[in-house]
Amino acid sequence: VDFTSPLLSAFHGRPIHMRAVVVLPPSYAGKSRRFPTVYLIPGFGAMADDLPSSFGDEVLSEMSDRRAPEMIYVLLDESLPTGTHEFADSANNGPWGTALVTELIPWLESKYRMEAKPEGRFVTGHSSGGWAALWLQITHPDFFGGTWATSPDPVDFRNFAGPDIAGAKPGSNIYLKPDGSPWMLVRMHGKDVESFRDYAQQERVLGDYGGQMSSFEWVFSPRGVDGGPLPLFNRVTGEIDPTVAHAWEKYDISRILREHWATLGPKLKGKIHIFVGTADSFHLETSVGLLEQQLKSLGADAAITYLPGRTHFDLYEGELSIRIAKEMYSVSQVQRHE
Repeated sequence: VDFTSPLLSAFHGRPIHMRAVVVLPPSYAGKSRRFPTVYLIPGFGAMADDLPSSFGDEVLSEMSDRRAPEMIYVLLDESLPTGTHEFADSANNGPWGTALVTELIPWLESKYRMEAKPEGRFVTGHSSGGWAALWLQITHPDFFGGTWATSPDPVDFRNFAGPDIAGAKPGSNIYLKPDGSPWMLVRMHGKDVESFRDYAQQERVLGDYGGQMSSFEWVFSPRGVDGGPLPLFNRVTGEIDPTVAHAWEKYDISRILREHWATLGPKLKGKIHIFVGTADSFHLETSVGLLEQQLKSLGADAAITYLPGRTHFDLYEGELSIRIAKEMYSVSQVQRHE
């Protein structure tokens, strides 16, 4: 599907398209009932054209073989020339989250037999898509019936894949630990292989658009006078700009939950599910661990699962997608009868 968003078009002053692939369950044509709907958000680098073969065929096969319950899947495209928008309302990318829940999803629900109510809407995603899935649930807690986020981008900015940017002060450095040793970002086969500095400076060589670090800035940073986002850190020295880091706080999921738990807690009961590998390729399990501590201190019932030895790229081995689908469907059936 290709939907022109009035909100995003007004923000950018030109037509902006929201794209997705809708996968209907095998029995859809032969039944008149409505189906729970899963909004699936792939990770960084996935494009709209990739979605049918890389995700659509798999979920259709799982339903056709009766390994997974029948639901409608909406595979959402979150790609931009600047990286990914992660369905966050942004000073640079525009109101992607609001456009999704107030425009695209209602439009889809008018076209297909979807259960157009919170207990019929679930969101899941991996990596940047995992962060987006968690973000959408906590920013629209009454709209979705639950999130299943896997290997999400940093969910607690006290550990942004290593560095603490939540406590950034003048002189803080994203490349170096307090003892002067480098922050290592990428690991393979249990061994650190690339530093934060090398990763960021490689992106700098490749260009201003489309890299993961610059993508974060397009989502989280204020807009600069040149029309682009303010950089979080100096790409040469690694020095963090505390003013920009402070502006990023409104996207720190752990902080948002801590500061607004009195309101969010009752609305998120039973809705937060996170999976991450203990050997995540970008050390993301540490940030998840900080979020888990935060949630426990708040008395939350979030379900956080660590898969031993799994990395960022083999997390789904062992039919994790089927487990998630069954958990979603079970929630939809319980809530339907309450």
